[in-house]
Amino acid sequence: MTVKIVTDSAADLTVEQADSLGVRIVPLTIRFGEEEFVDVIELTADQFYEKMAAEPTLPATAAPSPGAFEEAIRAAGAEGDQVIVINISGDLSATVQSAENAKRSIGDEIDVRVFDSKSITATLGLKVIAAAEAAAAGKDADEIITMLEDLRSRSRVYGALNTLDNLKKGGRIGGAQAMLGSMLSIKPIVDISDGSVHEAAKVRTRKKALVWLRDRVFAEPQLDTLALCSGNADDTEELLDLIAERYPRDKVQIWTIGPVIGAHGGPGVLGLAWHQPN
Repeated sequence: MTVKIVTDSAADLTVEQADSLGVRIVPLTIRFGEEEFVDVIELTADQFYEKMAAEPTLPATAAPSPGAFEEAIRAAGAEGDQVIVINISGDLSATVQSAENAKRSIGDEIDVRVFDSKSITATLGLKVIAAAEAAAAGKDADEIITMLEDLRSRSRVYGALNTLDNLKKGGRIGGAQAMLGSMLSIKPIVDISDGSVHEAAKVRTRKKALVWLRDRVFAEPQLDTLALCSGNADDTEELLDLIAERYPRDKVQIWTIGPVIGAHGGPGVLGLAWHQPN
């Protein structure tokens, strides 16, 4: 018996990554008014950012149905394998609830574990990769869940936003609510390390936001894997230059923020994500 991994499209894995790891991706849905698109399948990241720039309506997201997860779980566990479903933070999306409902429908037919990663984009994707590699190395579901719980406790994600409009509209603003009063005159920085949105800093310019991100990551004595997460930001290279003294480009993973997180982060969202070492 082996372990198969299922995740959702908020992990921002490429199709090639998922295929090489044997990971099944259950996509969320992106909505622009009355228009609806299935993430990854009907809307790429590039297409999403082009559409968001052109559309007056802010995008919204919807969790996959329990049926979509049930189909993926049954396919993954068709040969009697254990299945672990690793989802975007339950504080930000109902996706994990859909996966739990699918698990209940399946009952004892398949050994299914649903794991709330408390993560988004790169830190979710890195957990999925670690789980798939552990499964390939022969680890069982209990061992992989223990590993994922450890990674969850060491996740750090910080994002520089150009606007809080998208977070406010989507109802995901959480602990950053207090920033709304001055949102027109600041460049907000949010902390999503525990799976909810919190205020990390308020700065006056985008340049200062990038410097804040650099200083935050430089405050760590050392890191396991550092990922730069970009939502079609035009200053990605600038942030790479700022951190190059400690983290050269060949040591930084570049992660494209897809439509799910981009819909709430807004245009030009740029962040740094990592797992702290043990």
